[in-house]
Amino acid sequence: MTKEQIERINVLARLSRERELIEEELEEQRVLRRQYIDEFKANLKATLDNTYIQEPDGTKRKLKQKETAQK
Repeated sequence: MTKEQIERINVLARLSRERELIEEELEEQRVLRRQYIDEFKANLKATLDNTYIQEPDGTKRKLKQKETAQK
């Protein structure tokens, strides 16, 4: 997400406190917020998928075990 898109989210948030947003602005706000959240989650997921926990006995295990397909 670009700095311009993040700034636009902030501008729309400020405007919404001053007046009712028009339908186009509301839709733009929804789209930008969804994109921001999706990118944030993707980044967080990548981090969590590669995080290991070290047990007291020195062994390591993945923080999140991948679920196996059920038959």
